This record gives sequence, structure tokens and C-alpha cells, in this order.
Amino acid sequence: MRAAVIVFPGSNCDRDLAVAFEQAGFQVDMVWHKDAALPEGIDIVGVPGGFSYGDYLRCGAIAAQSPICKAVVEHTNRGGYAVGVCNGFQILTETGILPGALLRNADLKYICKTVGLKVETSDSAFTEGYNAGDVIGIPIAHHDGNYFADDATLSALRDQDRIAFTYTENPNGSVGDIAGILSENRRVLGMMPHPERAADEGHGGTDGTALFRALSGVLAPA
Repeated sequence: MRAAVIVFPGSNCDRDLAVAFEQAGFQVDMVWHKDAALPEGIDIVGVPGGFSYGDYLRCGAIAAQSPICKAVVEHTNRGGYAVGVCNGFQILTETGILPGALLRNADLKYICKTVGLKVETSDSAFTEGYNAGDVIGIPIAHHDGNYFADDATLSALRDQDRIAFTYTENPNGSVGDIAGILSENRRVLGMMPHPERAADEGHGGTDGTALFRALSGVLAPA
């Protein structure tokens, strides 16, 4: 199994994401934002958290125009798997891979703490290691994590069981308490909380481990 972790100027969770993939059995390729193509044989792309391009213009907007993001769009259009965490979620919405947008937190303050997440669906490669209704503790660290989508998009997300996680106590004003969503084919996950920061006892918890192990089980060669 091979994972590609994209590295932008300002990424600061790329190594954490790579380690979480490696602990789940993946070989990881670190891919620079100026590369025009993903390595051959990639099973999943990880778009990490951080502050790509210093969050200038709009979080994730400049990164979404980078050469590698065109390759990520092509990868997902072919049915490839991808996960975007925090700034990575913002980038996935800016590319149009996932719907909606991430706005400034409702109180206009940066938030960094562990929050409760409710698993809304176990019907995806990312969440099948949990049971729907489980509550897990995952860290957040963002200033622009307030998820917004229009009514039609929200209805589609709910009707198609594509809301992956919700906050048990909404920290940022996200509509419907949404913390993570799935693409229409359920092969792309975007989430603001950081499961890669909850994959080691030394970091204070391992509730994120099941996400990476589930991916490993789905993507492992038959």
C-alpha cells in the first residue's frame, strides 16, 4: 500500500500524517507542491494540515492552484482515495473535490484543543473502524474551520449519509455541527480535526488510529 502526502510551503502536519500512515502499514511518498504528477501506484493521497502559502488570499485557495492539486483532482476523478485534514480539507473544497467552504470561526479566534466527535456513519473506508454513534476525542487547531454549505448541499450530504463526523459541542459555528464530510463516491474524506495527532499514546490519545487502520484494511492487496 502506498500513500502520497502533499507538502506545500506552510504545511506543518505533513510528517505527522506520514507517520500515521506508516504506522498503519503504508509506504509513504512525500510529494512537493510543484510536482506535476503523483508517483505511480499511489493508493491514497493525504493533504495535510498547516498554513499553505501562509493562508494568504483565502485558506487553501492558492494551494488549490498548484500543479500537484491538478494531479490530485485527476486522481479523485478516477476514483482514487484521498483525505484532507484541516488545511487539507480547505484545499479539497477550494479544488471542488468536496462541496462547501470553510469560513472563519464564529468567534474569530484560533482554537487548539481536543474536542468530542460523533461518528455519523461507519459506511466508508475511513470510518468503518468505528460504530455509528461512537464519540471519540480528536484535536482541532484552526482559525477557519467553520464549515458552510447551501441548503441543497446540506440536504444531499444528509440524504446520502455523507456526513462523516459532527462535533458534540460545536467549537467554530459549523453548520449542522459538521466536522467532516465524504465525497459522492465515499472515497474522499475532508475533516477539520486531526486524527494523525490522535494516533500515538505519547500524544495523549489514540482515537484516530482506527481511521488509518480501516484504510489499511480496505486498501491492502487481496
